[in-house]
Amino acid sequence: MFLSRLTRPQALVVCALPVVGLIGAAVFAPLPFSLTQPGLTADVLGENRGTPVITISGASTRDTSGQLRMTTIEATNPDTDVSLGDVIDSWFRTDRAVMPRDSVYPSGKSVKEIERHNTEQMRASQDAATEAALNYLDLSDKNVKVTLRLADVGGPSAGLLFSLGIIDKLNGNGSGGDLTGGRSVAGTGTIEADGTVGAVGGVALKTQAARRDGATVFLVPKDECGDAKSELPKGLRLIPVTNLKGAVSALVALESGKGSVPSC
Repeated sequence: MFLSRLTRPQALVVCALPVVGLIGAAVFAPLPFSLTQPGLTADVLGENRGTPVITISGASTRDTSGQLRMTTIEATNPDTDVSLGDVIDSWFRTDRAVMPRDSVYPSGKSVKEIERHNTEQMRASQDAATEAALNYLDLSDKNVKVTLRLADVGGPSAGLLFSLGIIDKLNGNGSGGDLTGGRSVAGTGTIEADGTVGAVGGVALKTQAARRDGATVFLVPKDECGDAKSELPKGLRLIPVTNLKGAVSALVALESGKGSVPSC
């Protein structure tokens, strides 16, 4: 009865108010997403906060040139509220990405539990990286001790670069030269003790971080070539890898100019 006493424009305004309210609520309501952007990179052949990332005892090491840069993404904190407006803004930016929160952080865990989980993943990744590198070089962990230190980084995605850093410090390219060929090489990928390289996510943002910090080559898990190519910065060459042996072979071929270097 109330609406019947209103003019058509007035009735439309009254009916639209609940819709506007719902839209407003949707815009400002927290959503189960994380906003991500290119994060820090670190040269595993160098120092982090004044401490060598890789320290080796029990075997002769070599001086290296070039860089092996592990890459990261930076995400909103797990307890940060992300609104629809934030999501829409990030969708239109090449230096931002929207990811399901559960793909960035374990679901159902507190911030402290997530930090502990990421630290445990990093520790397990470092152990696997050391084992994979020593296995590749046919060295025993009973004689060679490797210590890896990298502050403020969690998760397993630096595994491949840790392994390559250990190999470069102990053996280089196997012929007296650097595994990097003096280049700034970046990359990402988990590592298993048998040398298998696994996918990590966020590679399109990691390539941007790598190029920003001077890398010209990027090692990417083969299954993530498509993602890596989607926003590939100019001047950055992608090399897909599936295992540690293949990654070493590709870098040696790139440095020597002999043999094939795979591409995405």
